[in-house]
Amino acid sequence: MTLEPFGARLRHAMDTRGPLCVGIDPHASLLTSWGLNDDVAGLERFTRTVVEALADRVAVLKPQSAFFERFGSRGVAVLEKAVEEARAAGALVLMDAKRGDIGSTMAAYASTYLDKDSPLFSDAVTVSPYLGFGSLRPALDAAAVSGAGVFVLALTSNPEGAEVQRATAADGRPLAQLMLDHMKAENEGATPLGSVGAVVGATLGDAGVDLAINGPLLAPGIGAQGATPADLPGVFGDAVHNVVPSVSRGVLRHGPDASGLREAAGRFADEVRAAVSDR
Repeated sequence: MTLEPFGARLRHAMDTRGPLCVGIDPHASLLTSWGLNDDVAGLERFTRTVVEALADRVAVLKPQSAFFERFGSRGVAVLEKAVEEARAAGALVLMDAKRGDIGSTMAAYASTYLDKDSPLFSDAVTVSPYLGFGSLRPALDAAAVSGAGVFVLALTSNPEGAEVQRATAADGRPLAQLMLDHMKAENEGATPLGSVGAVVGATLGDAGVDLAINGPLLAPGIGAQGATPADLPGVFGDAVHNVVPSVSRGVLRHGPDASGLREAAGRFADEVRAAVSDR
């Protein structure tokens, strides 16, 4: 059975659980700070703790696949279990994989994360459009079939991104705006929210582009990267109600105690609500 479209499920999750995405980023340094070894056992303990603490209360959990892949097949097995358990507890899972390729290779990536029969099937996945937006078609089509979502890199929070994303396209638009316009076209007519989202860093100040894509806006950079929930209206303007702020270390550093993780996530969610309530 095809799921309800991701955009509708995300809107409901944000309205009921609060507009927050928490990353599951098992850096070696975080494992050490939790008193865990930088090995598969440490990875599994870390991941299980985060899922058990947060999956029943936050809107989105976002595992960063690279931190699992570095342990090979055993690390990917931990990731598979985390995805399954997080979704079972009611969280939407956004796989932060940032895949981008062409043709049959892009189709294989789409099958990995967006096919309901895959052990890594997630509610959404991050992708890179900088081989051309059309290269994403296999992922966009697979997501539409399964009721999943796709978050497309637009204006990222790393400073190096500007040399590509702020470049001028052939028609004179900033390249990021060109990508956002493609996303808007994909979301045309969707209610209450489209399923093709953009990744736009919360650290950008004034984004300087039109973010009205009728889709969600994943906003990394809250917490350790320096942005705060109070910065969101200045970056996203009238689109701020569609923003999904993403916090990783700002929450994870409060582990390994589950109550510390819950309190930190709840605090960030409350701060986001306060920041956007007057818009």
